[in-house]
Amino acid sequence: MRARLWTRSAVDVTAEPERDRSPVDDVPVPSSSPRRLGELLVADGVISNEHLTEALLEQPGSGMRIGEVLVRSGSLDEGQVTFVLARQFGLGTIDLSQEAPDPGVITRLDETLARALTALALREVDGVVEVAVGDPRPGLDAEIREALGAPVRLLVATPTAVRQAIDRSYRALAGVDRLVGAFVAAEGSRNASETARAEAVSSDAPVAQLVTLLVTQALRDRASDVHLEPSDSQMRVRLRIDGALHDVLTLPIAMAGALVSRIKILAGMNIVERRKAQDGQFTTDVDGRGIDVRVSTMATVWGEKCVLRILDKSRPLFKFDQLGMPADTYREYGRMVRSPFGMVLCAGPTGSGKTTTLYATLGEIDERHRNIVTIEDPVEYVFPSINQSQTNEQAGMGFADGLRAILRQDPDVILVGEIRDIDTARTAVQAALTGHFVLSSLHATDSVAALHRFLDMGIEAFLVASSVLGVVSQRLVRRICASCAAPYVPTAEEMAFYQEAGGPPKDRFLRGTGCHVCAQTGYQDRIGVYEFLHMTQEIRRLLVGWAAQDELRRMAVSQGMRTLRDEALALVAHDVTTISEVIRSIYAL
Repeated sequence: MRARLWTRSAVDVTAEPERDRSPVDDVPVPSSSPRRLGELLVADGVISNEHLTEALLEQPGSGMRIGEVLVRSGSLDEGQVTFVLARQFGLGTIDLSQEAPDPGVITRLDETLARALTALALREVDGVVEVAVGDPRPGLDAEIREALGAPVRLLVATPTAVRQAIDRSYRALAGVDRLVGAFVAAEGSRNASETARAEAVSSDAPVAQLVTLLVTQALRDRASDVHLEPSDSQMRVRLRIDGALHDVLTLPIAMAGALVSRIKILAGMNIVERRKAQDGQFTTDVDGRGIDVRVSTMATVWGEKCVLRILDKSRPLFKFDQLGMPADTYREYGRMVRSPFGMVLCAGPTGSGKTTTLYATLGEIDERHRNIVTIEDPVEYVFPSINQSQTNEQAGMGFADGLRAILRQDPDVILVGEIRDIDTARTAVQAALTGHFVLSSLHATDSVAALHRFLDMGIEAFLVASSVLGVVSQRLVRRICASCAAPYVPTAEEMAFYQEAGGPPKDRFLRGTGCHVCAQTGYQDRIGVYEFLHMTQEIRRLLVGWAAQDELRRMAVSQGMRTLRDEALALVAHDVTTISEVIRSIYAL
């Protein structure tokens, strides 16, 4: 499929005498002295002179280009910058979400150079290689032409789109067969225990390289977890992408021991102990990004199962207004988190986005006159203006101990990463009742269940009613891939669920058919589904009277609370997600 181009040339080709032209003559060449990007943006009315002046003042200290500064400030988006950059250099633009690069052409540009130049070779047309670039500049075409050894035609795309396309195109696991072969050859010359021990210790061994490739591929695929699962004859490797597990690799079972031992060494765990469950952590750099990896192992009948949680600290934080909350929920929640005291809880299962919501909330209420202190396990993102601390069980620093220490630090706002036990719960409640604003997360199925979790822990009902201002329960559902969305007819079971659950009337349903952008899954990224419970006087009275969950939920719904299922079905009605995804992800009444 040919590239879909919108050519906007700032340097018009003037008339010239007719002559025989070759395909190379038609290749656009960037102007050697283009107008400055800021001037073009102002001339087009995209930004004002004031915005440009502010960005120019900020640029020297940021180390970024003027377009990046303007995008970060919110003055414009990457698409607008891309369009004007194309005009600035006399190039065409390309939408990479609609284009599948030719696998045979991609590898002609070395991966290291592709990442350094933010460039991806797409296809060859009449001897000319079309290359998508995210950062055009004078001389870039010559540099890429020299690397490829062929004429090139540059097409401009957003830097984010190019980087994502590079991640999809260059598979880190492409060299796994070579590493497996090297391991098998080494195993043939010594016994299995000697091989496992040697492979685990040596940083140049095939197993050590394989661990690096697994983490690299997980990051490029936006995976949150890597699962290494042994069986009787092989080890299965799966990645959790957008909340769903996908098989990516199978390895010989002979590699299992060495592979897990290598990961244990990196995480500072005991490689001799294979019967007990263990936890550890290590840091590494992947594609220039700092990564934290949390490791958990446990024994199964076939050997040790290992799960790696990938935490990308370079990933930008969501802002408060990007959480996906409906407008009215966003406004009410925003008012609540500006309370001077009390407690706001974020409830949901593991991997439901609670930490993201809490961090976005901190970013919203972070002001100079407030002393904000956190106790987390672990610190996933660092805020320069917030005092963040991390639990350390070996040093006797758990959530309860850390929270008591924070209360001696004159805090205004306290973030407790998770309330797991009665000591932490009681200390957090007392902090909320004595003039502090407390944010925390709690594992519970929905907002009403979160209140009963406190009661089950042994916290008196009147203390919960007095301290808790509100509860946000949430889930994450996958978005329909915008690049391959198409109408479809839901199954009878899906339609029965949609109608019985009270979904809005709808004539046409969409789903993703699968494309190169979404790795043939039909989904791309996720969005939050939120249920917001505001602690009214009526709900407080019911809670003090130990009302059942059903009774509390009916009261909350009668006062305007929309349940998780209602919110999820609204996303289906607006073609954001599918019925099957709601059934898979939302388990709530």
